[in-house]
Amino acid sequence: MKQQNIYDNDPRYKIANREALIGVGLAVFNFIWWFVFAYGLGGRDPSEYSYVFGLPAWFFYSCVLGVVVMAVLVTIVVKKWFVEVSFDEEGEEQ
Repeated sequence: MKQQNIYDNDPRYKIANREALIGVGLAVFNFIWWFVFAYGLGGRDPSEYSYVFGLPAWFFYSCVLGVVVMAVLVTIVVKKWFVEVSFDEEGEEQ
């Protein structure tokens, strides 16, 4: 006989799990973005570097532009897919 779990009946856990997975996906995307630009463009001889706003291109795209892209992505994700969840106990009177 399967034991009843308190997490099975509460939809907040399903929402929290989905939002946590979205957060992990964003973190993985951020790491991949950083790694590709930092090691892809930065893996050459420094005399061959190109520069953006006085910074090496690999640093600008991985660290500066990466922060801007992630800030925009997180803002979009929070506004479109995250929902407000009450932390009050179910059935509790206000």
